[in-house]
Amino acid sequence: MLSAKSSKPGHRVSRLACTVFFLIAMALPVTAQEDVQTDTGSERVRRFGGPDQVENQITEDETSVSRVVEKRLVEPYFEWKKSLQEKYGLSFGVDYSAVYLKASDSPAGAEDRASSGIARFFGAWDLIGRKSGNTGAFVWKVEHRHKYTDIPPQSFGFNLGYAGLIEPPFSDQGFRWTNLYWRQRWNKERITLFAGFLDATDYVDVYALASPWTGFLNFAFSTGSLTIPVPNDAALGAAAGGMLSENFFVIGGLVDRNADPTKPFDGFDTFFNDNEYFTSLEFGWTPSHDRIYLDNAHITFWHADERTKAGEPKGWGFNVSFTRYLAGKWLPFIRAGYAEDGGSLAQKSVSAGVGYQPVPKGDLLGFGLNWNEPNETTFGPGLDDQYTAEVFYRWQLTPQLAITPDVQLLINPALNPQESSIWVFGLRARLAL
Repeated sequence: MLSAKSSKPGHRVSRLACTVFFLIAMALPVTAQEDVQTDTGSERVRRFGGPDQVENQITEDETSVSRVVEKRLVEPYFEWKKSLQEKYGLSFGVDYSAVYLKASDSPAGAEDRASSGIARFFGAWDLIGRKSGNTGAFVWKVEHRHKYTDIPPQSFGFNLGYAGLIEPPFSDQGFRWTNLYWRQRWNKERITLFAGFLDATDYVDVYALASPWTGFLNFAFSTGSLTIPVPNDAALGAAAGGMLSENFFVIGGLVDRNADPTKPFDGFDTFFNDNEYFTSLEFGWTPSHDRIYLDNAHITFWHADERTKAGEPKGWGFNVSFTRYLAGKWLPFIRAGYAEDGGSLAQKSVSAGVGYQPVPKGDLLGFGLNWNEPNETTFGPGLDDQYTAEVFYRWQLTPQLAITPDVQLLINPALNPQESSIWVFGLRARLAL
């Protein structure tokens, strides 16, 4: 039974907004669309979600190319995986990622380095509708996150006095879930529903360089540009996306704000009894559905209910984003966000930059600049604005192994007024099988 809190106006509005969205999504008009050629060949790739969404990640890993070692080193294994997908609709991936960070300066007594690793097993199993194309799939992602040094990269930014996050997934949580949900597609994949334990960064304010596994290391260049208080992974709830026309889309969702990925099934209690939710609604434009996170302009509205036990205030905000894939190599972007409370890291933020990929699905050069104003309700008033610059080069040594050197400059770290700037040097490695 729902608690008395469910009668609060904020909770009623959150649930009403999401319910209305899903009703609209189910009734979206469908227009004819031809099959399109993509980087994966003749396969139609029309998926909602960002580069870290399980099925998008599997596709990216299967189609990565290297100019150093062209062939995959364990080809029989990948052929076996392909046969499972063709015969049974089962696709999966296994990867291991590690990050090392070293700062030029740190406050007295604070660590100047951080390192950790993550092992992941993820996959999707199409169980219904394979012949019709309106597939329903069971999707999962389970991980083990562990540190190598006294502090993990997730804590490194605050350790340096920077009001932000550097490689936030790289913590010391141990075994945990990220995804465990049902995914359903309709109308030639133009409508998609996710329901279960979700990672909000899979569908909220996504773009191609947002991934902490393959893109920027600093969270200022990821979901919300520091202004969205993204719920923890494995958050119980639902999300849906639909094409309103050939070019316009809508994506929305509602998830539990008190999720704990190490104890995901406790989410049934917090979802139905605490009634503290994170809701989002996004409207956007894209040249075509299959390019939805390479080419799009969107505006994302969000609302976060108060977390009573955690002491986090309610809040709301919006983010705007524009990315354009040019000449098959360049991906310039500009993104900005505003937050009114909510426990976000920044209350205002602007990020801009560019990605350059000389060969599609191969090496990637990224450069970004960010300005942000730390959130007063999170850190207190009177803090200086922060500036961040980052450049990385993801070197695809083999189709399955990527090495990414990274350099960041943190200017005016808000929680460390003794330092005007700090350099952070990083190295990330990822092996995907």
